[in-house]
Amino acid sequence: MNILSVGYPLFPVNADAGGGTEQILFLLEGQLVKAGHRSTVVAARGSQIAGELIETSSADGEMTDEVRRRAQAEHRRTITKALREHDFDLIHFHGLDFYEYVPEPRIPMLATLHLPVAWYPQSIFELPGVTLNYVSQTQAAGLTGPVVCNGVDTQRYGGNHEKQNFLLTLGRICPEKGMDAALRVAHRLDLPMIVAGPVHAFETHRRYFCEQVQPLLDERRRYIGPVGLGEKPGLLGTARCLLIASSVSETSSLVAMEAMSAGTPVVAFRSGALPEVIEDGVTGFVTDSEEEMADAVQRVCEISPEVCRERARVRFSSCRMVADYLTLYRELVSGGAFR
Repeated sequence: MNILSVGYPLFPVNADAGGGTEQILFLLEGQLVKAGHRSTVVAARGSQIAGELIETSSADGEMTDEVRRRAQAEHRRTITKALREHDFDLIHFHGLDFYEYVPEPRIPMLATLHLPVAWYPQSIFELPGVTLNYVSQTQAAGLTGPVVCNGVDTQRYGGNHEKQNFLLTLGRICPEKGMDAALRVAHRLDLPMIVAGPVHAFETHRRYFCEQVQPLLDERRRYIGPVGLGEKPGLLGTARCLLIASSVSETSSLVAMEAMSAGTPVVAFRSGALPEVIEDGVTGFVTDSEEEMADAVQRVCEISPEVCRERARVRFSSCRMVADYLTLYRELVSGGAFR
């Protein structure tokens, strides 16, 4: 097959991408090429992909509404030109704002909803020729459409690491990810913590870091910035446990899957699909408050690192995810519908 994938206009797609959307697109696209399919990706400058890249402008400076609108318009023009010059079998959209640059329906189109459904306008359910798919059973509850659950490269994270006595929280530094709550848990337990992840150039993200996260940092609770693909396995593997204190209804959790693959238990709030990803008492603990999270951290010695690794290999393999997407692609290209 010849697939055109479309990323979010403002963030590049590469091995060190901080967002789950970009990580999934990078992983999926690379394995499509390995499987012998043709792949073209429309994505921001700085992307590094296995197939052919059609670059659009990257965002420099603060990501304002005007910057976003210009990027969407450039994406729209670029997609139209690509469709005029190439014969694709299917378009696969990954960006939150995909509905702003969907072309006229000439070939099958698939849009993966990587973020909470409530973050998208209701109009996406009426887009002609577009099949929507979901990344967890929790996200898809009550909705019609295929489900392709997320996966990670479990082999990359599967090495044996000597555990150290620090807590870890890793992800985009923004209000809904709750890094401040995770830090309060570390202070409550008087344990060291590493906070890792990008602070994107959105005004709300920067203000959150300065006002809510930075005051909780000290010599024992450190922010180390974004971490790349080469650093993550060791960081996740040596942590005592990973804390996920999200306030948003998570659609999935790649970092939880990566931590389990590295033999590290996950302690998380009961948000969205996190109870679907974490087997309570087996690969970590699901909690309902900072107090419960602190209590659960003190019980992570009950969780077997090898059980975490084995459950991750069984449930979260990227090979399974890619096979599921290929099955869905073939169904759509052959004329099937999942509306």
